[in-house]
Amino acid sequence: MSAPEAIHPNGAAVFGQVVAARHATRAFLPQALPRGTIARLAALACQAPSNCNTQPWRIAIASGACRDRLAAAIGAEMAAGRMAPDLPYDGRYEGVWRERQLGAAEALYGAAGIARDDKAARTYQFMQNYAFFGAPHVAFFFLAPGFGTREAADLGMCAQTFMLALAAEGLASCPQTALSFHPDLVRAEFGIEQGWQLLFGVSFGHADPGAPVNRARTGRSVDAFALAIKED
Repeated sequence: MSAPEAIHPNGAAVFGQVVAARHATRAFLPQALPRGTIARLAALACQAPSNCNTQPWRIAIASGACRDRLAAAIGAEMAAGRMAPDLPYDGRYEGVWRERQLGAAEALYGAAGIARDDKAARTYQFMQNYAFFGAPHVAFFFLAPGFGTREAADLGMCAQTFMLALAAEGLASCPQTALSFHPDLVRAEFGIEQGWQLLFGVSFGHADPGAPVNRARTGRSVDAFALAIKED
């Protein structure tokens, strides 16, 4: 098989810039995107690879009044301490993974100017998840009935492609596991059948350049622990 031809003379450099530009944004401008732009980027997301080309995903995108209804309903449920995700939220972060989780939290709260012991401010910041951080749009990613961990990876590739497509347009996004806690509300809003599992959501739109919280950045590790390349 011959090597693929470069799509663009500077394609590798451009792709690297797009990947580096994508990061979690937690404050958005209210400016809505054109419906055609959203549809085009979602179609790009669906070009992601999947096991046996099953394409086991469904993307439900809320804007306008639909977005506002979901923000109000989900926020009310979380404020009442109720949640019923399709998949159990029982992951345990230990060792290096716990260190990374804590480091990400400190980067976020530090950029927002929230002290470690300011529980009220930290709770408020967390609850912004359910206001979609002010984003005018939110995409919910569902896994088709009957599929499990293997196909969940396909859904992740679909979402990553969507976020990279947004970044290539100069737009921002925030992937949020927190948006999977109330799947019945989302299914009811979109008329999605039971059995479709909500894994996460992605808030998206134009980043608010003046928001201090958007200065938060987290590092990435590509060392011998994370990457093994063997030739003999």
